[in-house]
Amino acid sequence: MNVLFSIVLAAAIGYFLGSINFSIIVVKLMQGRDIRDMGSRNAGLTNTLRCAGSTCAILTLIGDMCKGIVAVLISRGICDLLNAGMNPGDDTHYIGYIAGLCAIIGHVFPIYYGFKGGKGVLVGASSFIAVDFKVFIALLAIFIVILAITKYVSLSSIIGTAYCPLATLLMSWIVNGDGFGRSFLYLILSLPMSAMIIWMHRSNVERLMNGTESKFSFNKIGISKEE
Repeated sequence: MNVLFSIVLAAAIGYFLGSINFSIIVVKLMQGRDIRDMGSRNAGLTNTLRCAGSTCAILTLIGDMCKGIVAVLISRGICDLLNAGMNPGDDTHYIGYIAGLCAIIGHVFPIYYGFKGGKGVLVGASSFIAVDFKVFIALLAIFIVILAITKYVSLSSIIGTAYCPLATLLMSWIVNGDGFGRSFLYLILSLPMSAMIIWMHRSNVERLMNGTESKFSFNKIGISKEE
């Protein structure tokens, strides 16, 4: 019963915290505009940087990353207090994936903003800071390498996200020594997190395929079109 209660509680905490969209809040407070009516109309970091500037983007980055971390930490803390391991004496590591997934769902479909939010990359990445920092570092490295080569933020996000389940399995099984069974469970729990983020980038995939996707400019802080 404690396990079921902890899962439901983690899902609720993740969703309601994830629904707090800092891109919408920051741009509204600082510029009096709705980021969902600007640029690509996506309430995420890239569109905020492109349309509202670096200050708004930095505050969005901090806020959206913090909510993923906080959702995981609070959920695991409550789970620990309830002694809600799947078996007696088990840790509660699994609950972080549930909280992280629901934080992504909240970010993408926020209850506070008419279920119209961002794409979930920042929240998903920040969740892994609390779930398994080594996975976060591996995915960040992949993102940076792909971005440096292609200059596409969306492609870097998609590829990094696609590697998440594999990185989760390898880090847990080989590096952390959790055993294949437990590591495979973490892989399964990370799959819907990756799938949702990739699905939310389907319009970016279409633009990548027809050559109209925007590239990141390293010459200035912002996004620019490059032919």
